[in-house]
Amino acid sequence: MVTIVAVLLYPGFTGLDAVGPYEVLARVPDTRVVFVGRQAGPVVADTGALTVLAEQAMDDLTAPDVLVIPGGLEGSFTAAADEGYVDWVRTAHVTSTWTASVCTGALMLGAAGILRGQSATTHWAAKDYLARYGATYVPERVVEHDRVITAAGVSAGIDMGLRLAAHLAGPAVAEAIQLAIEYDPQPPYAAGSLRTASPETVQLAVDLMRAETLP
Repeated sequence: MVTIVAVLLYPGFTGLDAVGPYEVLARVPDTRVVFVGRQAGPVVADTGALTVLAEQAMDDLTAPDVLVIPGGLEGSFTAAADEGYVDWVRTAHVTSTWTASVCTGALMLGAAGILRGQSATTHWAAKDYLARYGATYVPERVVEHDRVITAAGVSAGIDMGLRLAAHLAGPAVAEAIQLAIEYDPQPPYAAGSLRTASPETVQLAVDLMRAETLP
């Protein structure tokens, strides 16, 4: 039996949020990753320089086995306020084996009522917004509760994908996929989280993201 993983695309999603988990989960045996959108067709990412093709309309795939919601600092807020997207997420979660988010994709899970009463993670720049949905932010790379997994900003989607791969096919397969994609992070700078970045780096990061201003 093939496991169907639906990755939701919406205008302004962040590319790696969707493609990172895809690169992992597409390698899990007996698993098919399907990009879905409001309609089938091209969906433009937040930079405007990347377009990903939604293979199916979300209304044509309402009961995936695994649901992955990418973030996008501006696009995810718009999507989280759109009842069409939120209703689809809520409906898909009812029957999913796993429901996951990357970065500010957690806000859509929150809007669907999935995170109420739970701890969760998201991009550090959006951490204060989780409380609006009855969730408690924790500064972790990946947070798992029952069948809901949230990942922190952007690159954490790869970690989340490996966690899902282990759930779907076992740790040995997840380790083999990690090796196959040579995921062995050795960043040149110790600035990948608020715990290690200097105040000056944090401010510069905020300035760089200003084009995607949080509401």
